[in-house]
Amino acid sequence: MNDPNDHKYRKYHPYQGLYDVPAQNLYSLPTSPEFLFDEEALHQRRSWSESLQNPCRGAWRDGIESGLIHWRDTDDLVNTVLAGLGTGAIYRAAKGPRSAAIAGAIGGIAAAAAVAGKQAVKRYVPI
Repeated sequence: MNDPNDHKYRKYHPYQGLYDVPAQNLYSLPTSPEFLFDEEALHQRRSWSESLQNPCRGAWRDGIESGLIHWRDTDDLVNTVLAGLGTGAIYRAAKGPRSAAIAGAIGGIAAAAAVAGKQAVKRYVPI
């Protein structure tokens, strides 16, 4: 597994460039992530930019919703739906107006479904 001739591994030499130390054979670090199971290696993961984007979407939606609550002077389902619609439209605006309109509609529907589901759980599930 830690064969020094294996091309999946690179040599780690902490003293490289300082002086020649026979520590080259001490460390052999993988160049790609190691997984315990094959299924884990096949799982698709988000990139760092996608992971950064999700909290930003929440912040946009919350900011838009807060602005709508202040502007409309009421806190209801419409604010949440409009915030979801606005967030979807903002994030897809660079792809064009059609994409922004579709993403806005999906965002509004998703927000409405989330609020309706929350209200249904509050009403019908005894806690």
